[in-house]
Amino acid sequence: MVDLSRRQLLKVSAAAGAALLPISLPLNAATDPMPMSGSAAAATAHGFKSVPHFQTQPTTYLFLNTEEAAFIEAAVARLIPADDEWPGALEAGVPNYIDKQLAGTWGAGERLYRSGPWQQGTPSQGYQLSYTPAELFRTALAAISKQLAPNAFATMSASEKDEYLKQLQAGGRDLGGVPAAEFFAQLWEFTLEGFFSDPVYGGNRDMVSWRMIGFPGAYASFYELVDKHGVKLDREPTSLAQSAHGHVHPNPNISAASL
Repeated sequence: MVDLSRRQLLKVSAAAGAALLPISLPLNAATDPMPMSGSAAAATAHGFKSVPHFQTQPTTYLFLNTEEAAFIEAAVARLIPADDEWPGALEAGVPNYIDKQLAGTWGAGERLYRSGPWQQGTPSQGYQLSYTPAELFRTALAAISKQLAPNAFATMSASEKDEYLKQLQAGGRDLGGVPAAEFFAQLWEFTLEGFFSDPVYGGNRDMVSWRMIGFPGAYASFYELVDKHGVKLDREPTSLAQSAHGHVHPNPNISAASL
């Protein structure tokens, strides 16, 4: 698994710029909707000095069931952990982002070619499996539960979780037909997207990652700064979903056709 110090995480995020663009899609049928408040509890345990007004929100899962959500929450908390200064992926609402993606038409494979034949491709050919993203996650998570015992991952120590995630990343395991390395790659990409994308898509609560890296967000115009050079841009970040009063209104019902 990637060493996830804050400094290295920022290097990774810069290299993965295209992957951080949101791909949120409309919501459709839900599976076992369930309110969760794990991120709220986790945030309470940290000071988060740089975000004094950070507020967590309980998540109502539309796709993930209780056991699946427990794994995702525990996994993203290790992939981008909180520290004494900044919230991590769990506190920033990444599980909510992942859930809303899997519940939507992207999760249903709206843009995937699904007529086969299904065979091993080259690295340059990209994703070659027959699963939709939702099917991939549901299949892999069910296999993990069966291999480890239900909810076993969520109750592991931090070091045990890290070791298991490293094993998934290394590959060589079959998760009900899903290669472990492919599942890890999708989970890692999702975690990055949920942490750095616009809050309109359900993650990056209070724009915490943007505050951390100094990204201003979705200002409509930087016209007054065009002829200024070497001047530090010191603005509060703003979201696509932000009202004139500063309130962010997440809207995961954005159609894939409009992106």
